[in-house]
Amino acid sequence: MLSDTRLLTFDVFGTVVDWRSSVTREGQQLAAQHDLPGIDWNAFALAWRGRYGQSMAPIRDGSRDWVRLDILHRENLVATLAQFGIDTLTDSQIDHFNRAWHRLDPWPDSVPGLTRLKTRFTLATLSNGNIELMVNMAKHSGLPWDVVLGAETARQYKPHPEVYRSAAEIMGLAPEQCCMVAAHPADLAAAAAVGFRTAYIHRPDEHVPGSTPAMPPTALPPTATPPIAMPDVSRFDIAVTSLEALADQLNC
Repeated sequence: MLSDTRLLTFDVFGTVVDWRSSVTREGQQLAAQHDLPGIDWNAFALAWRGRYGQSMAPIRDGSRDWVRLDILHRENLVATLAQFGIDTLTDSQIDHFNRAWHRLDPWPDSVPGLTRLKTRFTLATLSNGNIELMVNMAKHSGLPWDVVLGAETARQYKPHPEVYRSAAEIMGLAPEQCCMVAAHPADLAAAAAVGFRTAYIHRPDEHVPGSTPAMPPTALPPTATPPIAMPDVSRFDIAVTSLEALADQLNC
């Protein structure tokens, strides 16, 4: 299976790391340290992440110059703090909270699964996260990447095709020698469109960005989202429920 594949490229947020639980935990820690009023931090995490796609859209369409994800995350954080009525944090406290994305925890299967996959394939991030963010997250969580690729190296955001094409080119490979691994079908579809093979990882608790409409500033998101149903997997080369299961499929 995937006998010609040499490079596995990975979506990271939601596929490899559990951003929602991690950001919720960071918010709870922030509240305890700075005596913030009662906030549903799970709802806050969803609202912050809910601004993700719309903040990248102007860069994808060329109406805004390139900026790294840390900058977009901070802009989105300021807007989300205002949405939840939090106005007592200093700039340095906001900066620290913004870097919660550098400290995300992996799903339980991620490190053992990646470690096994690394014995046969080169492993690369193909994330919208900037390089510093990806490196810090890898150090925090023990993620054994061989190389960090993605939005910052392409100066474009997924699902723009240049992000996928540039990853193959940088590694000296044809797209057909690369396999995109992700929990988001749209990410896999964009990779397949430029020739990548695809491996779907089903994460029932992963909230897919853009799956809910933008909310007005006064509206709060639900405190939980229903489990994500398994999509039609016939369009993927592989569909599994964990990175360890992917290693099993690929004889690693």
